[in-house]
Amino acid sequence: MKIPKHIAIIMDGNRRWARKNNLPEIMGHHEGVKSVNRIAEECARLGVKALTIYAFSSENWKRPKKAVDSLMLLFEKGMQDYGDKAKKNNVRMNFIGRRDRLPASLVERMKNLEEETFGNTSLILTLAINYGGRQEIVDAVNTLCSEPGEGRKKIDEESFEKYLYTSDLPGLDLMIRTSGEMRISNFLLWQTAYSEIYVTDTLWPDFDEKELKKALEEYERRERRYGE
Repeated sequence: MKIPKHIAIIMDGNRRWARKNNLPEIMGHHEGVKSVNRIAEECARLGVKALTIYAFSSENWKRPKKAVDSLMLLFEKGMQDYGDKAKKNNVRMNFIGRRDRLPASLVERMKNLEEETFGNTSLILTLAINYGGRQEIVDAVNTLCSEPGEGRKKIDEESFEKYLYTSDLPGLDLMIRTSGEMRISNFLLWQTAYSEIYVTDTLWPDFDEKELKKALEEYERRERRYGE
C-alpha cells in the first residue's frame, strides 16, 4: 500500500456522537481522545512520518466558556496520560498555533512534552491548538518582516514555507475530515494546496483502524499530478 508521509485530520463529530448516544457533550471529546491515540499508534505502525490533528481552532473560543474550560482540562489530562506512551513508542510530540490565550499550565505541559520527545523518530504527532490557517500565514509574514533585511528580500514559496508553523514537517499528502462536512475549516490552508482530501461520514469517535485503511485505500487510487 502507498503510505502518505504526512496525514492531517479534521476530527469532527465528537459532540454529535455524544448526542447520538445520549451522553454529555464532553464525553464525545473523551472518546475523541481515544481515537487520537488509536490512530496515532496505527500511523506509527504503518510508517507514516507525521500526523497532524486539528484539536482546537482559533474560532472555537466562541463556544460557551464552560465548554472551552472543559476542553482545556481534557487537553492537559490527555497530554499527561499520553506523555509516557509517546516516550515509550518513540513518538515526537509537536504543537502548532498561538499559545497566548491558553492556560499557563497547559502551555507548560506542551513545552515539556516537546522538549522531552524531541529526539523521537517513529512519528511526529502534531496537535493544532488555538490554530487558524489564515492566522498562521499572517504570523509567518509578520515574523518574516521583523527579521533585519528579510522584508526587503524577494521571497519565493520555498523560503516562505520556512516561516510557517509546519516548517519542520513533511509536505502534506492527505487531509481527512470526519463527520461528512465538505470544508477545510481554516486548517492548513497553505499546506493543502496539492494534498488529497478524503471525507467520511463517520463521526470522529467511531474512526478506527478500519476507517483509516479505507482512507489510505482511496489515497492509493488517486493520481497526484500537482497541476501537470
